[in-house]
Formats: sequence, structure tokens, C-alpha cells
Amino acid sequence: MLTVTAALAAAGCSEPIDLKQNLEVVDVSTGWWDEGVVNGMNKLVPSITFKFKNNSGETLNVLQANVQFKRVSEETEWSTSYVKVAGSEGLAPAATSAAKVVPAEKGYTGTESRAQMMANSAFVDARVEIFAKYGSTQWVSVGKFPIERRMIPR
Repeated sequence: MLTVTAALAAAGCSEPIDLKQNLEVVDVSTGWWDEGVVNGMNKLVPSITFKFKNNSGETLNVLQANVQFKRVSEETEWSTSYVKVAGSEGLAPAATSAAKVVPAEKGYTGTESRAQMMANSAFVDARVEIFAKYGSTQWVSVGKFPIERRMIPR
């Protein structure tokens, strides 16, 4: 009985998986999402689409992403979204998650056409950083990407 208890305790205390080394951000696409007309003005927000690939030998249970958007001229966070990637079923070894489409909440509004907004001299490009965690581990940066200056149609 003691042997079984010790084996179970050891299995529950395995080393956490290094997500920086074992979680790959794949199939990344970025651009500016057309939010349509908001309060009488055109609205554009930065957006990213991505998948996670589990390159570890373990299932990553309760896998989440924290997607932070920033203007390229600033270090402060502009907008953040939390995304559930996998629940208690986890992301199996060698598996790739479903695509996650994450538009920012904040963006630019204007009365100009969307193309004119993006060409405006006051338009500041953006970038995105993706953090990930599974279970009770800490958040880890797993990728940084520029937001491409292109329209993503509605």
C-alpha cells in the first residue's frame, strides 16, 4: 500500500512543462478587423488568429492564452483578451488546438473610410504578445508578432 501511495504522489508532483520550449504558436495571421460603425464612426481594431501546437510529451490541461495588444510606440498594454484554448480534456501531445480569433477591444475610430484611416499620419501600428499557461502554472510569453497593416474584412 505504501508503494502505491508513493507512486501516486510522485506522479502528481512531476516537473512543470516549459511552455516557452514546448508550446508553439502556429498558423498566425494578423491585421485590422473592421468592427463596423460604432457611435456613427468607422472602427478598426487589431486582431490575431493563431493555433497552439503541443510539442511536449504531456497533455496540457486547462490551457489558456492571454493576448496583449500594444501600440508599437508604447510599452503599456492597449488591450487584453483571455482565451480558453483547452479545458480539462487538455491539449494532447503533438496535437494542435483549434484556431483562435482574437480581436482587441480597443482600436481606432474615425469618419474617414477604413483605407484612409490606415493611411492617416496619426495611425500607429500595433503588435501583439501571447502569453500561455496551463493548470496552475505561471504565465509565460510564447510569441510576439507585429500586426500587419491590412484589412480583415467583416
